[in-house]
Amino acid sequence: MARIWFEKQTVGSLPERAAQRWGGRQALSFQSRRWSFAELAQGVDRTARGLMALGVEPGEKVALWMLNRPEWIEAMFAVMKVGAVLVPVNTRLRTSDVGYILSHSQAQTLLIVAHSGPIDYLAMVRELTGTLPRLQRLIVLGAAQEAAAPPARAVPWSSMIAEGGRVSPAQLQERAAAVDPDDPAFLPYTSGTTGFPKGVMHDHAIVRNVIDRANRMGITPADTILMYLPLFHLFGFSEGALMSMVTGARQILVETFDASASLALLERERATILHGFDTHFQALLEAQAHTPRDVSSVRTGILATGMSSSVPIARRARQTFGPLLSGYGMSEFGVGASLSFLDSTEEQCVEASGYPAPGYEIRVIDPDTGRDQPPGGAGEILVRSYLTMRGYFGNAAETARTIDAQGFLHTGDMGIIRSDGHLRFMGRYKDMLKIGGENVDPMEVEAFLMSHPAVNLAAVVGLADARLAEVGVAFVRLELGARVTESELIDFCRGQIASFKIPRKVVIVDDFPMTGSGKIQKVKLRAEAQERFPSG
Repeated sequence: MARIWFEKQTVGSLPERAAQRWGGRQALSFQSRRWSFAELAQGVDRTARGLMALGVEPGEKVALWMLNRPEWIEAMFAVMKVGAVLVPVNTRLRTSDVGYILSHSQAQTLLIVAHSGPIDYLAMVRELTGTLPRLQRLIVLGAAQEAAAPPARAVPWSSMIAEGGRVSPAQLQERAAAVDPDDPAFLPYTSGTTGFPKGVMHDHAIVRNVIDRANRMGITPADTILMYLPLFHLFGFSEGALMSMVTGARQILVETFDASASLALLERERATILHGFDTHFQALLEAQAHTPRDVSSVRTGILATGMSSSVPIARRARQTFGPLLSGYGMSEFGVGASLSFLDSTEEQCVEASGYPAPGYEIRVIDPDTGRDQPPGGAGEILVRSYLTMRGYFGNAAETARTIDAQGFLHTGDMGIIRSDGHLRFMGRYKDMLKIGGENVDPMEVEAFLMSHPAVNLAAVVGLADARLAEVGVAFVRLELGARVTESELIDFCRGQIASFKIPRKVVIVDDFPMTGSGKIQKVKLRAEAQERFPSG
């Protein structure tokens, strides 16, 4: 692929650059508090100096596990400014999930909020005592009173900031200047086709990805982004914090998504940019129908569509919220590998998944022959770009299976390239489930279910759901003589794996339909699930 010139920037440099351009302008609003770009940049630097004072080194993995809040943004940029690698952790994960990610990523530092509503994050970390020998530091927001919390030395967030006073601004600048844009920057974890979540290795090239998308969407300092998407997810990560820093747009941040509250905030703050998956927009449409709000300020946003189930929602969302765009992306090559234009037709924005972005090559091939499909021919989507991941961390075999010798990443997704050049994402060849916008690897859930002493074998398949698009149904064979109920197996999952991974239904079976080669016939299980639970 030909090289295209672009100024390389580090993610950690963005707040300082933004402060130089828009210092006094409002950058962020959260729970009635407001920050200018200059104030936010100062917060990033305080956090960065605190991390340096505690001994965080370049290249070190630093995990961040908390709901949306200003400290997330400050920590996000600070980690990458000092040359460490950010490991954003899904806040819906629980003990078993988080223990795996912290161990696999080799994280030495973990930043958390002590509690969020009824969720005790600190207690879950303590439960992992003795299982994370690499973890050296635990930095806790909202827990100044907490004593040491093994296996790491617990440090209150305020103490970290105070310790940063020992590091001069000049020392921070020297450290930041040494960060190469080609260095590893962040390591999000995503469920794949086999095994447990995989760490997706990225450098700082995401800056170009966000700037190119800002240009296509026409985002400027006059815009206001309503951000309820979780910052740990690449969608929120890039379209909220990063987009604001490269465009000067104001960001209205909320801790978690609530459709009615989001609409009230949209009306009050006159938000112009509104993003989400079809599940978000379905909830917003229902809330708007119940209590209408003035949403006329919305200028555009991204609602990824193309699947037949999402097209009706996308059409209704455009009628209510204005000219929303469609796109396609994934953690392995970024948000917006394809994206509509502001002047794309409604049909292109509703029934397609965008036009390839600058620097992206998208092909659709016959997965059996490897040959490119003609326009309109369905096949597997392949993507090659400057933002293609460096690979799966610690998993060279899976990387080799995913990225071919020509550098094309095989997505496992089904799609077509239309005669107008737009991509249409149609679904997945993989067994991956997509539950409320979250990827769920059924093999991971199966492995967890089989950790129950009564379970001999488990198989998880997807079942269509009106609200979440898809939910999991687990078929379980018990050990000889074992006794356990379906509800007890669901309870076994609670608090150990993320709520969206927990099967909606469990079916205990005597045996599974098998192929001649000894594989479970999941096609037959999906049909049985649909027959047993026709309404989802």
